[in-house]
Amino acid sequence: MKSIYLIKIVPFLFLSLIISSCSESYNLQTDNYEEALVVEATITNELKNQEIKLTKTSKFEEEEIKTVAGANVNIHDNKGNIFYFKESAGKYISETKFRPSPNTEYTLEIATTDGKKYQSSNETLTTETEIESVTPEVITDIKEGRGVQINVKSYDPVNTSKYYRYEYEEAYKIITPKWYPIKLVVIGPREVEEVLNETNKKICYTVKNSTDILQYTTTNLLEDRVDFPIRFISDQNYIISHRYSILVRQYVQNIESYTFYKTLKEISSSGSVLSPKQPGFLNGNIKCMSDSNSKVIGFFDVSAVSSKRVFFNYKDLFPGEPLPPYYTDCSNQFFNYCWGAGDPPCVGGTLIYNLTINSLTLINIEPKYIMVNAPCGDCTVFSSNVVPPFWTD
Repeated sequence: MKSIYLIKIVPFLFLSLIISSCSESYNLQTDNYEEALVVEATITNELKNQEIKLTKTSKFEEEEIKTVAGANVNIHDNKGNIFYFKESAGKYISETKFRPSPNTEYTLEIATTDGKKYQSSNETLTTETEIESVTPEVITDIKEGRGVQINVKSYDPVNTSKYYRYEYEEAYKIITPKWYPIKLVVIGPREVEEVLNETNKKICYTVKNSTDILQYTTTNLLEDRVDFPIRFISDQNYIISHRYSILVRQYVQNIESYTFYKTLKEISSSGSVLSPKQPGFLNGNIKCMSDSNSKVIGFFDVSAVSSKRVFFNYKDLFPGEPLPPYYTDCSNQFFNYCWGAGDPPCVGGTLIYNLTINSLTLINIEPKYIMVNAPCGDCTVFSSNVVPPFWTD
């Protein structure tokens, strides 16, 4: 699952006077811009090709993400092993599959094409704690109203995990409410043709990743037992209308990593540079060893991870209840397909235009063309009709 926390927060870091120096933390004036390396590096106890992402900060008004090309990246441990990374599609991926071992120190090293060298602190793998369950439950929340609360539970009997970060990937089945077996296609400046519609436009699947920083700590509890509400979905949200799935990933953090991400979340949630809740600075565990004036933002994590996926159907949680409203208006729109004068007015040109830009789809041809917004009859307008490899009905 791809992390975008640092990419999202970097412009705000500069706007709110907050940045982590390569050698020390300091405040940056709002009318200045200084480039910094952004490092996203979390390696886990999964046997896989580990990934690291390197980017550079952008000015607040810039939207483009600047990737860092041509860097030499490796991770070495205190037992003499070195894991090299190669550049691929804007990321750096380990040349071989590996997973960190307990009681071993790992260090990230980066050398960029401008001659700068960066190094992390030595990090060890955190405690491996499995997710026990991911459970959906219908509740009525005072603020959110009625809906499905999804909770993740885990337990560390030796009480050493304590700090957790979560990500999730949600997927849901979409069934268009007004698919029609015939569609209109434009075949000329003033001509349309009725042809058979594709059945694969009726059912789609959307997959999305979480974007918020989700954390939990058990330091104030007698036991290292997690019961964390990771996702709430209103009973009026169309994404649970048919079948829904969520894959939850639980990362066990150390206190330094937990604090780093907690500060990131506080910065991104402050909403204003004048907010009274100013964290002041952001500390990471990566430094520039060759140039004290170079800056770096990021954290090298060696984290034990556990994951679990669940599915549920709307009808199982809300038996006999009507489905949530579709996400867009599906009201019928009547088109008098003619040119010139007419009663009602002729709208041939309007229909041709909307068919050309794929904004409307046909749902009936008698007594005149009846159209609806395209997503109501063609889910491929906004989603994919490819069944995800993990999907089960």
